[in-house]
Amino acid sequence: MRKNEYSDYRSVIADSWNRCIAWGLDHDHEPAPLMPESARLEEINRQYSELLSVTEAEVLPYYRNVLSNSRCLILLSDQHATVLNSWGDERITETRLKPWFQAGANWQEQNCGTNAIGTSIAVGAPVQIQRNEHFLKTNRSIIGSAAPIFDAHRQIAGVLSVFSDAYLPQAHTLGMVRLLSQSVENRLINRQFGPDHFQITLNTTADNFDSPWSGILMCDDSGRVIASNQRADQLLGINTVEARLDELFTGHRNRILGHPETETLQLTTRSKVRLSARIKRPTRLGENAAQTEPARLPDEVRQADGFLGIDNLEYGDSAVKRCATQSHKVLQRGVPVLITGETGVGKEVLVKALHRASHRKDQPLVAVNCAAIPPELVESELFGYEPGAFTGARAQGSLGFIRKAHKGILFLDEIGEMPLSAQSRLLRVLQERVVTPVGSTDSLPVDILLVTATNRPLSSRIDNGHFRADLYYRINGLCVELPSLRNRADRLPLIQTLYSQHRDPGQSEYLSPKVLSALENHPWPGNIRQLVNVLRVAIAIADGEDVQVWHLPEDFLAEFETTAGEESETAMQEPGIAGLEVEPEDTLARTLKVYRKCTGNVSHAARELAISRNTLYKRLRELGVR
Repeated sequence: MRKNEYSDYRSVIADSWNRCIAWGLDHDHEPAPLMPESARLEEINRQYSELLSVTEAEVLPYYRNVLSNSRCLILLSDQHATVLNSWGDERITETRLKPWFQAGANWQEQNCGTNAIGTSIAVGAPVQIQRNEHFLKTNRSIIGSAAPIFDAHRQIAGVLSVFSDAYLPQAHTLGMVRLLSQSVENRLINRQFGPDHFQITLNTTADNFDSPWSGILMCDDSGRVIASNQRADQLLGINTVEARLDELFTGHRNRILGHPETETLQLTTRSKVRLSARIKRPTRLGENAAQTEPARLPDEVRQADGFLGIDNLEYGDSAVKRCATQSHKVLQRGVPVLITGETGVGKEVLVKALHRASHRKDQPLVAVNCAAIPPELVESELFGYEPGAFTGARAQGSLGFIRKAHKGILFLDEIGEMPLSAQSRLLRVLQERVVTPVGSTDSLPVDILLVTATNRPLSSRIDNGHFRADLYYRINGLCVELPSLRNRADRLPLIQTLYSQHRDPGQSEYLSPKVLSALENHPWPGNIRQLVNVLRVAIAIADGEDVQVWHLPEDFLAEFETTAGEESETAMQEPGIAGLEVEPEDTLARTLKVYRKCTGNVSHAARELAISRNTLYKRLRELGVR
């Protein structure tokens, strides 16, 4: 646990004890459970029927399988700390505490002092209360972990908690109860809003859409967010409910909501954060409408990323070629490789190519996004664990990612986000070539080639104490930096090649000079990932026709027009350059002529002039037409 996290944790306990003292409780107080009458219990069950059914039918069967070998008790409570139901091993509790784990018992702090359920509600966050951290001595035989379940309006709908009397590592229990509460929260939102709304699932990479830690936005067909989960707010940095997609992302809402369900969409937030997204349309929207299956890309195109070879990663850029060649040579000798570069430059593509070119191509390539795993679960996920090693351990144990990569290549993406405790254990694995699963004293040999990646300098993480310097020098056998797209010398052939891979069969084999110019001169903050997305959007909008400038996304087109306008102004100011003088009157005159020719149809006029509708509206206002 980091220093600031430990400080926050101690503050939660201290604040709770202060509240208990203010309520007049003392450590020897022994509250009596006030069980509601059966009629009141029936009313509570009716009131929370949806929460109960979602928890029991969709989440707890899986969770019970995971916990079948553990001595623990799972409780679901409402937002007032009243127990709704319980599952698990009741033997963990002493006889005098059994009534507190029955439906109807209430765990509010005012009555029971500091405890997992009541304190989680009080602070509105996950908490873990160790034995002696309970304010009342009567509760000090148990350990409790709890996490609130929030509804679509960010109000606490209930609390999930796990209680144990075993002296076991508890960080995993807190991580798993957080995971479980997030799963329930997501399923409640899906059940309530999914049938009638668009669902946008967000995550940092496309590999983690099915994770409970994905962000979820539920939108109507106008792009207004009707409901969302907490993770969506964290990824976007604001409260997303009632926001509009055009306010959250740079892309137009129609492009987002119209994206094929089967394909990943790359989105850029207004704060320039790149996210992967998946769209799911309302299930009731098209029940009676004809369904059109999107055109399938050829297999060789759809699988292009996975089958790029080490020799065709570049089309004339010496920096990329040097990165690929050097990485291949040193990795073959067992030297670890650290890949740096901005988001979207193709780090994952390079790793796949290295794997296919290596002598271990028939062995596994195991890719792990260190930022996508909850901190409490990183060690067990990486190093594996023995059966019964902690509360929540699978009965058969787990190999862990490192042992799964035995004889192959382990790729640790976003390595800078790995918790310090896991960094220490990873350093030992790399030094001694053995791994010790959680809960075991036996060290098992592992044979791996290591590739790591980061999109921000690790030196700053080392300076602020978040990354070990000794681990940095261990993973940094060879450090290569992939150049950004705007700095690549082969930008033009790369654009043309990617277009050729994604174009529809009836479209021209080559992009027009105007389109190529717009693409080549763009700054590309999202790099190759953004380029592929722009090309796919343009190809889709062109719908079989040759791609023109106006087929490019509106946000991209606006940036291109701004750049082009600046260049035109510069050209007009430079004397002696024949043919570059542009008279504003001529531009406005042509605009008016085309507008009249199109009988006032803004969309048609903008298309013929190769400008956006916004630019056309500006010119028309200058002419006094609108």
